[in-house]
Amino acid sequence: MTHRILFVCLGNICRSPAAEGVFRARARHHQTDSAGTSGWHIGDPPYGPMQKAARARDINLSDLRARQFVAEDFHRFDLIIGMDADNIANIEDLRPDGSDTPVRLLTDFAPHSGADHVPDPYYTRDFDGALDLIEIAVEGLQAYLSAEL
Repeated sequence: MTHRILFVCLGNICRSPAAEGVFRARARHHQTDSAGTSGWHIGDPPYGPMQKAARARDINLSDLRARQFVAEDFHRFDLIIGMDADNIANIEDLRPDGSDTPVRLLTDFAPHSGADHVPDPYYTRDFDGALDLIEIAVEGLQAYLSAEL
């Protein structure tokens, strides 16, 4: 079964494109996209330092472009995954009446990590640390999706 999964962060230039890139590198049969809750970077590629850190892990983000999360995404995706509690709140603010699309934190899929969110490397400058956590969580997401099948 193919799942349609949307990864969401604030600007869609670091965490969510990295999560999309890591996930699609490991689970090619699912449909993925990423978006930001803000419109600051619409049309921009992922942030250079994030692309560089991902490239060092053989993950190519260069074809991705930032877009803003919209209410219609609840109808286009089977699962929406936010990077932190603020992302989740902003996503839920746009939930259409009657939508039951699940919205989860990425770190929900990495409970053993002890993290309750993916820190934003745009501010922390820890691109490798963010990617480490994203990779752990994506592994858990894959296990979750496999169990659903």
